[in-house]
Amino acid sequence: MNHQLVTSDYIVFAIYFVIVAGYGYYIYNRKRKASADTKDFFLAEGSLTWWAIGASLIASNISAEQFIGMSGSGFKMGLAISTYEWMAAATLLVVAIFFLPIYLKNKIYTMPQFLSQRYNGTVATIMAVFWLLLYVFVNLTSILYLGALAVSTISGFSFTACMIGLAVFAIIITLGGMKVIGFTDVIQVFFLILGGLATTYLALNLVSHHFGGSTGAAANTMNGMWDGLGLLRQKAPEHFHMIFDKSNANYKELPGLAVLIGGMWIVNLNYWGCNQYITQRALGADLKTARNGLLFAGFLKLLMPIIVVLPGIATYVLWKNGMFADEMQGVVDGVKQVKPDRAYPILLNLLPAGLKGLSFAALTAAIVASLAGKANSIATIFTLDIYKKHFKKEATDAEQVNVGRIAIVVSCIIAALVAPALGNLDQAFQFIQEYTGFISPGVFAIFIMGFFWKRTTSAAALVGAALAIPLSVALMLIFPDLPFINRMGWVFVIIVALMVIISLMDPKSKDNPKALQIDTGMFKLAPGFAVGAIIICGILTALYTIFW
Repeated sequence: MNHQLVTSDYIVFAIYFVIVAGYGYYIYNRKRKASADTKDFFLAEGSLTWWAIGASLIASNISAEQFIGMSGSGFKMGLAISTYEWMAAATLLVVAIFFLPIYLKNKIYTMPQFLSQRYNGTVATIMAVFWLLLYVFVNLTSILYLGALAVSTISGFSFTACMIGLAVFAIIITLGGMKVIGFTDVIQVFFLILGGLATTYLALNLVSHHFGGSTGAAANTMNGMWDGLGLLRQKAPEHFHMIFDKSNANYKELPGLAVLIGGMWIVNLNYWGCNQYITQRALGADLKTARNGLLFAGFLKLLMPIIVVLPGIATYVLWKNGMFADEMQGVVDGVKQVKPDRAYPILLNLLPAGLKGLSFAALTAAIVASLAGKANSIATIFTLDIYKKHFKKEATDAEQVNVGRIAIVVSCIIAALVAPALGNLDQAFQFIQEYTGFISPGVFAIFIMGFFWKRTTSAAALVGAALAIPLSVALMLIFPDLPFINRMGWVFVIIVALMVIISLMDPKSKDNPKALQIDTGMFKLAPGFAVGAIIICGILTALYTIFW
């Protein structure tokens, strides 16, 4: 197997790099005062279009954890892992309709700022610290680890060199601020989708050729691709079910109907609606632009399983029938075993010259865009919610931007130092979801109660913030077989119940001065958005009906 890039691959990759870096430099220089403007640096206030917002959401979300981690989960459990992507499309509609109007009406720029305005500074600071730790030690670290692993596997360069290269590339883009990230993400998404589809095309044709569905030149045609898709369903029918029952070995990761009506909503609503990393893209725009951006992102989400899950299933079918026996082997805790997360890099190594460079650029684009977005969110929270509030309240815009840039560099260095420790993971995507889930139920409970129940008090929010991790750990120890998605659901229910009781015990909660003023007119939809939302819901209904 070819583990090296050739000259044509380097040329394609160089074109990608020059386009992204050149366009980013152009955007940065078009408005030089951005270097001393906090709202422009952290939010790109008023300058992102709907297509830039939507593309940036996807570019920041889709990274190595999807390309590598979700393909690995596709190898192990099949199409069902797509529920994270397809349910996210529905979640984006909910966030666009109900969450965005509240944020924009109250001029919210960071998630801790919302908590401070709705509750108090203590709740905001506690959650700011939680988010910073989560973003640096789980998200940024895992993105960098998986990214370096994939790039190293494809290019033949050392893991350390790839990790440093990705971190430096991300830092360069991030130091230009949110505007540079937002507009360069449009190019990143183009490469991401084009290169990702090329890999899927190769994988399906490879399956077709392996089983004689198409031979010779036909194996490189659309017929070969469709033959391959049909063969996947024929050779691995167990990998084409969206809903698992309790007898399924993967039930613990995706527990039945909970992915439709249970804890999966908490996973997604917290990620897409209460997450600085994501909402930051829309907070600098007007409501119509922001909503259309989220709608565009929803349509792109429907496409993602084709790019990140089908290749994993194809690799599984080929592996089960004798291919990749050695390549899929890895060492976990000193024991040699199959490592699902190797599925995608193995496919990339089979791509022909030039096309391999394109897919390599796509993967790099996904990794760098996600690193840049995460680092910018870390800088935003640290600067606006920690540094300015607790260290230097009178800090100028220029000082805040400089602090943000320092935070970007420091967080990337920390992630690079911690990343190698993730080497023993089996499925990195599941690791990220599970450990993010220790915080998600409490965060979502605090936000949803703060949005829609005026009597929710600061004391109740403080309890919710403090109990999320202890409750999650307790349920994990008491009920070790409880799927983590169900555990998140129960933690959410318990925290909401406690918040209701604590709030009702406070007589002052009836006239809560910090309650949000919400009128139904905030949630009125433009006709175009409504039509787009109906189309997405119809597609989702059809998908879950077909692959139930």
